[in-house]
Amino acid sequence: MSEESERLAKALIEFRESEGISPRELARRTELSEATIRSHEAGRGRTPTAFVARRFEEALGWEPGSIPSVEPESLTESGDVDG
Repeated sequence: MSEESERLAKALIEFRESEGISPRELARRTELSEATIRSHEAGRGRTPTAFVARRFEEALGWEPGSIPSVEPESLTESGDVDG
């Protein structure tokens, strides 16, 4: 697990716990899939797409650009696909 994915995983879990919400509720709030939430909470080392990173930044109250991201077209080349 990379340092960045571990940081994001911890932040998402802490956020959900402090809000008293489920992964499903966080998915609803961010308009992302529950699978995406669970994948990033597990810290599987995947770098989120720019869209997903922005949704997480908005939910967590972080500055735009604070979560490293990749553009979707780079995912198809590397095979690193994330929700």
